[in-house]
Amino acid sequence: MDKFLEVKKRFESREDKENAIAMSRYMRDQFEFYGLPAPKRKEVYNDIIRADKKAKVVDWEFLDKCYDDKHREFQYLVYDYLLATKRYVSFEDIPRIKCYITTKSWWDTIDFLCKVIGDIGSRDPRVKGLMIDWSKDENIWLKRTAIEHQLGLKDRTDAELLEQIIANNFGSKEFFVNKAIGWALRDYSKTNPEFVKGFINRHKDEMDVLSIKEASKYI
Repeated sequence: MDKFLEVKKRFESREDKENAIAMSRYMRDQFEFYGLPAPKRKEVYNDIIRADKKAKVVDWEFLDKCYDDKHREFQYLVYDYLLATKRYVSFEDIPRIKCYITTKSWWDTIDFLCKVIGDIGSRDPRVKGLMIDWSKDENIWLKRTAIEHQLGLKDRTDAELLEQIIANNFGSKEFFVNKAIGWALRDYSKTNPEFVKGFINRHKDEMDVLSIKEASKYI
């Protein structure tokens, strides 16, 4: 069975054209959709992800085909797949993930692909230096990935790394970067509010207003 063709066939049989228009409009008409909300979308391919997870494999050829498809649900499939099989994704696979981050880029894929990078980072110290490099890259989506990659790590968060990555982006006028800074700090404030308070006090003159607003939500 060609997994990609099978999934495409399933998507096409469930297409909701009216909802597809609304979903595309929400994403500023950058992408085409089949019009499937997350629960229905996942029903299409959950069995395939489960099978590969059980087999302890990551089918990169399948994922590349999915990411190349023009329908946005296929890019969502890729991050769902990688999050499900993350224990089998290694540092050496990051160049593949980087291609996904820098292709068809928008917040809706970046904010999940960053979690895959974060999981690798929790297992491999080489990710730290790479995230510092990405935080200084010209590509805003690599910057956002670096800023957000520790989301959800709670007390496993490397606060020093988080501060360095954010500091590398002080002065940015890019909305998606400044929003990410605020989001990363807000998330960490649930675990270490004193660090975030101190961070804001130390850097309030360098931080964008949006970042401060988002970071201060829970403190």
